[in-house]
Amino acid sequence: MTNACGVGTRAVQRALQSGTSGLRRNDFAPAASLATWIGRVDAVDAARMPDAFAAYDCRNNLLAQLALEQDGFVAAVHAAALRHGAERIGVFLGTTTSGILSTELAYRARAHTEAGVGELLSPEHYRRRHSLFATTEFVRAYLGLHGPAATVSTACSSSAKVFAVAARSIAAGDCDAAVVGGVDSLAMSTLFGFHSLELLSREPCRPCAVDRDGISIGEAAGFALLDPRAEALVFLKGAGESSDAFHMSSPHPDGAGAAAAMRAALADAGLGGGDIDYVSLHGTASRPNDAAEDRAVAGVFGAVTPVSSIKGWIGHTLGAAGIMGALSSELALRLKWLPATLNCVNVDPAFACTVVLQSRPMPLRRVLCNAFGFGGTNCSLVLESAA
Repeated sequence: MTNACGVGTRAVQRALQSGTSGLRRNDFAPAASLATWIGRVDAVDAARMPDAFAAYDCRNNLLAQLALEQDGFVAAVHAAALRHGAERIGVFLGTTTSGILSTELAYRARAHTEAGVGELLSPEHYRRRHSLFATTEFVRAYLGLHGPAATVSTACSSSAKVFAVAARSIAAGDCDAAVVGGVDSLAMSTLFGFHSLELLSREPCRPCAVDRDGISIGEAAGFALLDPRAEALVFLKGAGESSDAFHMSSPHPDGAGAAAAMRAALADAGLGGGDIDYVSLHGTASRPNDAAEDRAVAGVFGAVTPVSSIKGWIGHTLGAAGIMGALSSELALRLKWLPATLNCVNVDPAFACTVVLQSRPMPLRRVLCNAFGFGGTNCSLVLESAA
């Protein structure tokens, strides 16, 4: 797990436990003219792509490489390849814009030439850097894997849905284990796109707060290894998906699709609402989104189950939001600890859920984490601790 709070799980854990947000005033050139806050990963700027993978050199793939090299993940994947064979391990990643920044910068350079012309990305460079499969192909090659591979791009539910895709692929016998994850990096299209929708806050985002007024964009990369034959501290117990298609960019006001995804995840896990100790919200700090999710969660779990959002720590990482929710939930399960909803001082009085405002220890056994995207594409995951 790598995001604005730190590089690697230990660094992120330290930030979470010390109450340190990774958000900062927007300084992402050439989009720095926007008055907003972002979750930027500084270490990406100093990262270098190995010569053997030079064709993949872009911010998104550098961010992916940075995360892959943390927490002994490469060694764990290599051990799995020895167990199963490299051709029996799938790679399923989520992203929304992949390496679009490479193309943005190329067009920007072209526009600044006297004749208004210049070299754009070649078809090969587009494939390795900008295309939606670029980072999936890079990760697969970087890890030396040869199993099935696919990119899921369903807006902000992308890297939650990869867990469901991987579980189905393993159950169908297409692969024996899978690397899942999500990577999204800062780009002008993202920042200016959400600005045009009037969804960016001028301050650090405040999920669930009565005065919330928009999101903070972040970047992140995270990966997990799903292996039915390996010992694990945390298990994927269930995944639920839905598509309510209520509106292109707004959720169903009562969270109908979100509730359907949560119920499907519980059914897949063979559990009821009372079996869940904590819900990790999608919690973007958008006024309609948070309100709809509150109604949906309260309808499924009631008002007692504690809930919180990590967006105040790292921002909304879009295609990486699902894997960030899953990995922070995994961390909460291992630490037996609830993360606070950072920047939220006064919870919206219209909310029914019990929003966690102060991080605290809690004996967690099972958590549900949500990731919802544009167009009503929803995914919920149930994770369970081994102890």
